[in-house]
Parts: sequence; C-alpha cells; structure tokens
Amino acid sequence: MTSLMAPAPLAGSDIYERILTAPGGLVVLEHDNSQVLIEQFRAIARYNGQSVYVWDPERGMESLREAHAYIAGSQRLGNALRYIQQSIHFGVYLLSPFPLPMSAVDSSLLRQLARAPAGHVRRVVLLDALPAWVASFDDVAVRLSSTASVTQRPRLRDGRWLL
Repeated sequence: MTSLMAPAPLAGSDIYERILTAPGGLVVLEHDNSQVLIEQFRAIARYNGQSVYVWDPERGMESLREAHAYIAGSQRLGNALRYIQQSIHFGVYLLSPFPLPMSAVDSSLLRQLARAPAGHVRRVVLLDALPAWVASFDDVAVRLSSTASVTQRPRLRDGRWLL
C-alpha cells in the first residue's frame, strides 16, 4: 500500500509564508540566527524556484536560487534599493547588515518600498536591524518573529498544513 502523504515542509517555510502574506512591503524579522535563516531560504528558493535575494555591503545582492549569481553594481544600499524598486517581478529581498547612519535618500527609498502597490508581491526583509533604528520605521514596517504564534491557526497550502 502506498502512502499519499505530502512531503515534509522545508525548514523555514512557515516564516517564508508569513513574510509573503504580510500586509506591507517592509518586514522586520526578529530571529535568532540570520545565517541559518538565509540557508533555509536558499533551500526554499531552489526547491520552489522563487526569487529570493540577500544583500550585504561587500558582495552586493546575491540570488539565493542560483549559486554565486550577483546583481552588478549593487554593493551600495541605495543602488540595491533602486534595483528592488524598479523590479516588476516577484521577489523577497533580505537586507543585512545595515550601514549606519542611513542616508536620507536610502531611508526615503525604503519607505517607498514599504508602501509599494498591492499588485507587486515584493517584500523587503530587514535582518539584524538595531531596535532604535527600526523604531523610525514603525509606521510602515510589519514586525514578524521567527517563532510561530501559539494562537495562529493552521492553513492548507499546496497540500500541506502550515502554521
């Protein structure tokens, strides 16, 4: 007798789903270990074929779906934010760490991305951001924790129950 059970969900898929369903374009993610989270998102991007990027100031923006694929000229935060803003495709963009102090132009671009139109599924996720800095974006940012809420109801997604 064969089993028709759905495959086990990938680690981090619950966090990824909550990011996608967040009501705003700017998400502040409170978590324990950003490197583990990035590797989980890399596995999700490769499995689902989704566009997930991670930015750091030394290498710029890297695609997690394709190994060692970088966006040219994206080492500066302003250039990376402009790339995200001009993209018309789906994407989840993980930003960490932040060069502080942030320029007024970069702050304005981040606010514009937070208020992106509902038609574009584009999420900018802030990792390892300082609480005092994040407080200046409380009016436009959605805060998520990497631990699932106890009151959250399970939902069916692609044949699997997710919290």
